[in-house]
Amino acid sequence: MQALPGFKRVVTGHDSAGRAVVAFSGPTTNNFPLKAVPGTVFYEVWNSPSSPAPLDNGDDPTSKPLQLSPSLLGSVIRVVDIPPDSVQNQVSAEDAAAAFVEIGQAHAGTGKGDSKHKLMHRTETLDYGIVTEGEVWLVLDGEDVQLKRGDIVVQRGTNHAWSNRTEQMARMVFILLDGRYAEALQEVLK
Repeated sequence: MQALPGFKRVVTGHDSAGRAVVAFSGPTTNNFPLKAVPGTVFYEVWNSPSSPAPLDNGDDPTSKPLQLSPSLLGSVIRVVDIPPDSVQNQVSAEDAAAAFVEIGQAHAGTGKGDSKHKLMHRTETLDYGIVTEGEVWLVLDGEDVQLKRGDIVVQRGTNHAWSNRTEQMARMVFILLDGRYAEALQEVLK
């Protein structure tokens, strides 16, 4: 299993005269390899604490512990490396639960002994997921969907997992927005 190449993050800002400048440039500084699922790495690119997002020259907001979902009315953009299922399938139910603790959202994990995938989870977020390397399967309760490089998923708070059915690493970019379930869904999702 070969690691994927690095990437550069460029963050802009303003100088004292109001001109556009580069505030940060280089690799992401806050990366989180999951101990519970070897090969899985979360690269925190940026996040905003609210909407509308503050447009300022503030410090890097990713300099904090990993949190799967954005804050109330916030957003997150991250890159995630996804190892092959030959690695993910070695994860025990305890390790799967530990993975969600590692990413700051213990209650998100929904995987059980009879689940389609041990890393099934649900968050009350609107997620845009873009496959940038490899091939990934979106695992839902009732079906699986194959995704290849360039494919995009709009994930609206559903129970799901990401399955890499190849022996090569895969990578996805995720943009997560804080969300709320519609009233009609709140009852059935209890």
